[in-house]
Amino acid sequence: MTSPVLVTGGTGTVGRLVVARLRDAGRDVRVLSRSHHEAADGIEFVTGDLGTGEGIESAVDGAGTIVHCAGSAKGDEDKARNLVRAASRAGAPHLVYISVVGADRVPIVSRMDRAMFGYFGYKLAAERVIADSGLPFTTLRTTQFHDLALMVAQQMVKLPVLPAPAIRFQPIDADEVAARLTELALGEPAGLLPDMGGPRVYPMADLLRGYLRATHRHRPIVPLRQPGKAAQACRAGANLAPEHAVGRRTWEDFLTERMA
Repeated sequence: MTSPVLVTGGTGTVGRLVVARLRDAGRDVRVLSRSHHEAADGIEFVTGDLGTGEGIESAVDGAGTIVHCAGSAKGDEDKARNLVRAASRAGAPHLVYISVVGADRVPIVSRMDRAMFGYFGYKLAAERVIADSGLPFTTLRTTQFHDLALMVAQQMVKLPVLPAPAIRFQPIDADEVAARLTELALGEPAGLLPDMGGPRVYPMADLLRGYLRATHRHRPIVPLRQPGKAAQACRAGANLAPEHAVGRRTWEDFLTERMA
């Protein structure tokens, strides 16, 4: 018998896609969720909370591989630590972690940096917990998902004028990331991998213009220069991976399908 693959965040944007691909590959899948779900189609749900550690030992028990997709605006370090602690007691499962491009290049040195770009710092801290755990691991850093860019655009379009930070983004398709994570979960531990980026780099203003065109709306867009070291690093491209633009689905492709 093959041990199940545990997916944390298995109901989220990329996690649910990883779960589906693992099932297509014939693997038994266990999903860690804070809410109760009934088992279905070879998917077992275990209730637990990575933030408190409650239920995590039961979730990792018997899992040969853990795909850690659960993430939030903050607290990733503590969640990784609780997961690693439980996994270490359960044996030595292969831990696959999704992080963010620029985690090691976007400095978080001030309160302003943390308020606006703290996600990079939290991801880096979680990376270090996993790398120092003694567990076999694979870490994949990707650029932001199309879904995040869409969510930002949907919120911003509620304003009469759209402020566009002078930062570029390289959005990537969540399902392409899920395909790569599934491949990694079914393979051998590889440590920190090369970055994975979307096919094109866009100024924030162009992402907003694309959304406005796709939704047949009109808003003025004004440039915004954000203060702080983190914003300065992002203006210089610290959040980008143009040399690893392996994604295929563009922002325009994504919008065409999503808005249909």
